[in-house]
Amino acid sequence: MAVLGKLLKNRRAGEGELAWNAVNLAGPETLTLTSPDFEHEAPMPKVHVGRWYGGQDLSPALTWRGAPDGTAQYLLMVEDPDVPMSKPAVHCAALLDAALTELPQGALDAATPANGVSLLRSTIGRGYRGPGPIKGHGPHRYVFELFALATPLPGSELGSAKPRSVIGAAGPVLARARLDGFYERR
Repeated sequence: MAVLGKLLKNRRAGEGELAWNAVNLAGPETLTLTSPDFEHEAPMPKVHVGRWYGGQDLSPALTWRGAPDGTAQYLLMVEDPDVPMSKPAVHCAALLDAALTELPQGALDAATPANGVSLLRSTIGRGYRGPGPIKGHGPHRYVFELFALATPLPGSELGSAKPRSVIGAAGPVLARARLDGFYERR
């Protein structure tokens, strides 16, 4: 498997197609998004990695502050722009209640999401799916993007929509924040 990773080493989706760079999701970067589990641009602990790769598929705890008045809902996207595909892989898509300011570990579990969390379809399924890059492909960036929306999205209508459709339907954005973690299979 490491041979495949080395062969695809220079093939990556790139950051240009992240939700972060969608025109309709542009907005002031006035939210602060952090995790007690890893620092921004630091390696993610193994517990957050996919089960097939030795982890527990446990979504990290997240905390945010700085939501502006008028926030109707949050859109949370977790994407991997380093996959050898044409677009980043969406590891999680969720709508969050505007009253929330944090998520505990495991809050994005497909079977038991936390109160105030509405899980949407992702590239891989529903709920958080931890890192699982191709062995030998190099480090992958996992981008946690939080958008404070002025208008709520109809979660019941978007529950089965493809992630790119959800991204296209969201906005306007009052504020946003980003937290990047890394993981590499050697």
